[in-house]
Amino acid sequence: MNTRYEDREDAGRRLAAALPQFRERPDTLVLGLARGGVPVAAALAAALYLPFGVMLVRKLGIPGHEETAYGALALAPAGADESDAGHPAAEGRVVRIINRPLLAQMLEHGVRQEWLNQVEDRERAELLRRARSYPGLKLDLKGKTVLLADDGLATGATMRAAVEAVRGSGASTVVVAVPVASVEAQASLERVSDFVLCLHLPGKFRAVGAFYHHFEQLRDEDVAGLLQQGLGAN
Repeated sequence: MNTRYEDREDAGRRLAAALPQFRERPDTLVLGLARGGVPVAAALAAALYLPFGVMLVRKLGIPGHEETAYGALALAPAGADESDAGHPAAEGRVVRIINRPLLAQMLEHGVRQEWLNQVEDRERAELLRRARSYPGLKLDLKGKTVLLADDGLATGATMRAAVEAVRGSGASTVVVAVPVASVEAQASLERVSDFVLCLHLPGKFRAVGAFYHHFEQLRDEDVAGLLQQGLGAN
């Protein structure tokens, strides 16, 4: 059977069981990629007695084939001295990664640059909208170990952007922790992170949701609620 996890919380607990070396480790925190990685991160952090927060990311999808990413955006977490309550996310803190060989191929096959610009403008606006909506975004990552969690990796684009973002914010060690990933995504993340833990690496990868019994779409309210709980616990 393809399905291996009951839900995202189950996946987070299973990741925690495979990462006992981080239990109650000082200067370590868990960040979940929004939206789907946040419940995974919350369960992972609770089991390891670590603080957790959110990593804001957006996939840049190919026009007409939006599920396939040609790049991604991530918001680098700002420390308390880098932002204020009125402007929690400075646009200069957005990290952008592009699959340049894929981009060149798309342009050769008739995808127009203006269409890609529209995709990026839309996703950047959504990223910054979420930054204004979600609590607990001010995080000091300098010198810390960061566990980046998601519910799964298809292309790995958003996770690569997240890795770049936390490194740019001063994290000393970056660990990627996911329940399931494509072979290609894991290989790409191994090149940019310090360690990748993937519990299930199927030979055929179709969609992340295929590996869960329950894989509901999350709302902003769901993410904000989990983050508020985390702030209370921390």
